[in-house]
Amino acid sequence: MSGTHLKQLCEDTYHRLKKVSMELERYLNQVTLTSLIQESGDPEDYEAYYRNYLSDLRHLFVYSENAYEKLGICLRRARFNEEFAEEALFQVYHSCVNNFYYPKGEVYDEDGRYSYTGQDAILFRKEVTPALRNLTLSLSKTFEQMREDLQYYETDYITKKRMQQAVKP
Repeated sequence: MSGTHLKQLCEDTYHRLKKVSMELERYLNQVTLTSLIQESGDPEDYEAYYRNYLSDLRHLFVYSENAYEKLGICLRRARFNEEFAEEALFQVYHSCVNNFYYPKGEVYDEDGRYSYTGQDAILFRKEVTPALRNLTLSLSKTFEQMREDLQYYETDYITKKRMQQAVKP
């Protein structure tokens, strides 16, 4: 990958992660577990579900904020360090993108078949509040773009690193 393309990819990813971080922070600062449960009705049925959902969102917020700060450092350096940039993008893919699509609490799933029909690919395990639904679907569009841009780092980057280590004496 050329240095110019790599730098542009870092900039695009930086701006997307900044947007994700801002959306998550705004939502997490406004919502409480109690308010989510009250909006949904059955406390016994929703308490554990929303607790897991909020936990996953907090983790995603931290991962996204850390990754966008690391990309910011990469972009502010006087001399663009391609190796540092590739490592940062690898971490974005594995910490942010994967954690969005595979939440620890398994509060939603992605069904890729829906993306071909123009429908939302996120399938919620339970009916969620409109604000939480809108946030998740909005984030899914941003993460889908990042996933497409960064898929290279899922396999090729690791292969490249292994080959470099194999060459070293």
